[in-house]
Amino acid sequence: MEIESHMHGRDKDKQTMLDLLLKSDNEANFVIPIVGIGGISKTTLAQLVYNDASIQNHFNLKAWVCVSDDFDVMRITKEILQSVTFKPCDDNDLNRVQEKSKKVLSEKKFLIVLDDVWNENYHVWTILQSLFLTRTRGSKIIVTTRNHGARDFGRHPSLKEVAEKIVTKCNGLPLAAKTLGGLLRTNVDLDAWEDILQSEIWKLSEHQSGIIPALQLSYHHLPPHLKQCFAYCSILPKDYEFSEEEIILLWRAQGLQQEAQDKQCIDDLGRKYFKDLVSRSLLQMSIRDNFRYVMHDLINDLAQSIAGEVCFKMEGVDGLQPSKNLKELSITFYCGAMLANWVGDSSFNDLQSLCLEDCPKLLSLPSIGKFPLLKEGNWNLSEVDEEARKFPKLRELLIRKYPLLSGSMPEHLPSLEKLSVSDCEKLIIPIQNFPMLSELKIERCKKVVYKGFAEDSSLKRVLFSGISKFSCAIECLMLKSIKVESLEIDDCCEELCFFRENNWGWLTQSMSIGVLSIGKCPQVEELMQLKIPCNIEQMKIKKFGRLEKLSTTLHFFSSLTMVELYDCPKLISLERSNLPWNLKVLSIYFCENLQFLLLDEDQNVNSNNACVLQELEIYSCESLKRINKNSLPSTLKQLKLKWCSKLESIAREVQDNSCLESIDIISCHMIKDLPQGSNQLKHLQSVNIWSCSNLICFPDNGLLLTNLKVLLLANCELLQGLPEGVHNLNSLEELVIKYCRNVTISFPEGVNILTNLRSLNIEGSKSVSR
Repeated sequence: MEIESHMHGRDKDKQTMLDLLLKSDNEANFVIPIVGIGGISKTTLAQLVYNDASIQNHFNLKAWVCVSDDFDVMRITKEILQSVTFKPCDDNDLNRVQEKSKKVLSEKKFLIVLDDVWNENYHVWTILQSLFLTRTRGSKIIVTTRNHGARDFGRHPSLKEVAEKIVTKCNGLPLAAKTLGGLLRTNVDLDAWEDILQSEIWKLSEHQSGIIPALQLSYHHLPPHLKQCFAYCSILPKDYEFSEEEIILLWRAQGLQQEAQDKQCIDDLGRKYFKDLVSRSLLQMSIRDNFRYVMHDLINDLAQSIAGEVCFKMEGVDGLQPSKNLKELSITFYCGAMLANWVGDSSFNDLQSLCLEDCPKLLSLPSIGKFPLLKEGNWNLSEVDEEARKFPKLRELLIRKYPLLSGSMPEHLPSLEKLSVSDCEKLIIPIQNFPMLSELKIERCKKVVYKGFAEDSSLKRVLFSGISKFSCAIECLMLKSIKVESLEIDDCCEELCFFRENNWGWLTQSMSIGVLSIGKCPQVEELMQLKIPCNIEQMKIKKFGRLEKLSTTLHFFSSLTMVELYDCPKLISLERSNLPWNLKVLSIYFCENLQFLLLDEDQNVNSNNACVLQELEIYSCESLKRINKNSLPSTLKQLKLKWCSKLESIAREVQDNSCLESIDIISCHMIKDLPQGSNQLKHLQSVNIWSCSNLICFPDNGLLLTNLKVLLLANCELLQGLPEGVHNLNSLEELVIKYCRNVTISFPEGVNILTNLRSLNIEGSKSVSR
């Protein structure tokens, strides 16, 4: 069958669609679903309508988004915005992208096609639909889907009649209609709808119970496990914004997820419970932060009226008598100066996490260091007594995002294994004899004070970033006896100056560092000149404004197998002779002026033999023109090129003995062809080429790729045809060809064609025939 501009037998369907789009401004037809099983040409029908001349003249803005099973609201929103504005969108903030989209869509009549929709999650649909709330009259959305739940009331006229009666009983209250809609949206059982309509709860007046009847019904029809979780949310103050993780942890501490058998299942079950409550509008996304949630005041009243039967609220915590099995304790908005004595009671042997937040008058804590399993502590206090600073059993301490937290953190932490402090701009962090400490991570803090490490320290991983002031903190890393394996220092100018004054001696003496990452260091050129007798295996160099080329000294780093360069705007070229001789992975990101890569300055040197490079990744290097004018290293296994808009040539050829296994080329618009020989690579298993708008053809002589398993081609508008011999690739398991509009796809008759093919996806091509 050939797919052309006309589809036989569907003229009536097409005309019906055109009538709905062009002749009806009825808001009830704002969303037009095309529903059916796979293979009945839902997408083709939508394309015929979308490209019809009458549509072009009727709608000011048009957008087509292929949704598939990945219902990513950010991706879909960005694609809509880019389609209607004809401009790229690099913003990754959902709020800003949505606001831009709303502004554009509110000004003109639009037609948007959401193709191949699988998602049934009410929550994400709610986020997406916010784009269209202020639309111009006559705007339309077409949805193609296999999900029969996308149909309207047309298939269930009896439900529509009951629904209208239920809406009437809601007395014009949107929240009531929304919560009942969330309850009934996936239920097509007429009896269930009738039960809601005829419920005795409607007869209770709001004055009798204090709760709107529709909201009581939404709770009454919850499954038992959700009733418990919802009732527990009554502890949340009105207007309090919370995260999904926060509520799930509270449910877990109360044993409300007992169905799960292990931690992973517990996490998945908690997320399912939470999303169920969101989908029923019992929890709502905050209008200020898409990652936080709130309870509507009326929903909060409902939760408190229900929970009042089994619990009660207290102004203080003195009278509480929690279970001795308590594992997580969170105290929020407490206004007292002292906590109850039971908070420090050593009989709470299972307590693992303590969080104090927004307790402005709290001055001190009782001795909480007695808890043998306490592994996480977060608090914001102006003063903590000495006994409370002792944590003999604390294994993990995470303090994050407390910009007002001042003073010094606890010092007696003999069992501490991991310390992570970030975004505490006024906090002073003492680094001293924590004998069990293996991981140290400090970011964006005021001051780090070094007070001495034991020679047998367990410290393995260290990260310092954005620290205003050090007090000789790095001395701990200069001791040979401390075997730090991973060191990352970023945006700590004072500390890096300290390195320079000591001639980088700390590094030349360290025999243990395996991963070294340095960012914003003006002296990085000096570091490159050193012959460092160490075991560095991975080096990451970030955000260096003066780095123009790598030093030849790197060639002598005998253990260095991975180099990552990130945001080095003056880096122009990289010669193979300057790379470490044992380098296996080279990653280059956002080096905007890099023009040439893996070139050989000395033409008499066979640098291919001296190169063992296996993985090459290059992302967003907008000035890169070519990689190697002769050939890629024969050892290369993975080649990934993304968003290099001026890249014209990868290499002249690929050698017969190449080990190349995968090629990914995405949004490299100047590439016109692939290297000669790339069609005969016996190890090649995956080819993925997306959005290379000037790619015209593949190498001559057809594909002789005996091990190729995946071939993906998409949005290559000038590509003239598939590689010759593609139908003979009996190893091929997945073939995807999308929106290569000049490609005619033809599979000759025969029983031995693509015998191992498991997945075939062809969309938007000129024609398909067999």
